[in-house]
Amino acid sequence: SPSQGYYTRRGGVGESGDFITSPEISQVFGELIGIWYISEWMAMGKPSTFQLVELGPGRGTLTEDILRVFQQLASVLSKCDVSVHLVEVSPKLSEIQAVMLTGGKVQPSPEDESAYMKGISKTGIPIFWYRDIQDVPPGYSFYLAHEFFDALPIHKFQRTEKGWREVLVDIDPEVPDQLRFVLSPSRTPATQNFIQPEETRDHVEVCPEAGVIVQRLASRIEKDGGAALVTDYGHDGTKTDTFRGFRNHKLHDVLSAPGTADLTADVDFSYLRKMAQGKTATLGPIKQREFLKNMGIDLRLQVLLQNSGDTATREQLLHSYDMLMNPEKMGDCFNFFALLPHQRLAHPDKKDKPKSKSPLPPVAGFNELLLK
Repeated sequence: SPSQGYYTRRGGVGESGDFITSPEISQVFGELIGIWYISEWMAMGKPSTFQLVELGPGRGTLTEDILRVFQQLASVLSKCDVSVHLVEVSPKLSEIQAVMLTGGKVQPSPEDESAYMKGISKTGIPIFWYRDIQDVPPGYSFYLAHEFFDALPIHKFQRTEKGWREVLVDIDPEVPDQLRFVLSPSRTPATQNFIQPEETRDHVEVCPEAGVIVQRLASRIEKDGGAALVTDYGHDGTKTDTFRGFRNHKLHDVLSAPGTADLTADVDFSYLRKMAQGKTATLGPIKQREFLKNMGIDLRLQVLLQNSGDTATREQLLHSYDMLMNPEKMGDCFNFFALLPHQRLAHPDKKDKPKSKSPLPPVAGFNELLLK
């Protein structure tokens, strides 16, 4: 909502906001994701263009960490045309991103261009801002959706003796200015469209918008190449009621003071996989601690600890590592999920291919998964 929406009014990422995200906790998180993209770009034969497209980039912290890796590996990317494309609906957050990534050196784009703003990163890479993924130009792209899908609206459904009913929001007749949940008196169009016939749960959350976006990502990857990395709270089609609110880092009743709290629901990765419709291969979901371990977080931590001179920095490094990796904290509740072109995972058939064809390297981060 332009006037009352949470992201247009507050958008509270960070210590002073309503929730904290992995890139805000440790730079290592973003660095490892940057390395993932470069390793996939290399595995796919180092194409000459590289569009990094982030959906809902928050404050821009993650993009900044990734760009720092690109800068450090500039010699590897030297013959590649790198650009950054941010899909952001919040005017407030796009301003914060612009300051973080370009030092505020941005300009509005002419009306006839699909981007609404553009600038150059501190490391010299062009950055463009869009309101919709449809506006991002086609081309070889790496997509990133970190804590993006959990913020999209959901439909909730409850199984009853009379069949499936949608959970709706209503005004409480007994308490003015209070909202309440009610069950739809009969089947709604959403009930007919979004409940799978094989569904075994009694309570289901479906995010149709996530399905549409995944279809678009899968179509783009199938046509132009690249990959998408999704990292979020979630489950593989097993959880039921996960809809909740956060305000000042505490749980908040989702129906009280709408527009002032962050609302979130766990991402159903089994639904995303279904919505990719076989246009791309999918990997995961795997737990954040497994992915980061496979990406070499332990080695990176050792290097940072050796290079840090003071006790406070060391303690901070160990604390942030624990936040990211501890199963009780973020290690188990966050997942990584990827969309990749089918040929990226194709195993060369021995009969058809000459022996010199080397097998494709395993996909970084997920490679434990491929060895099973």
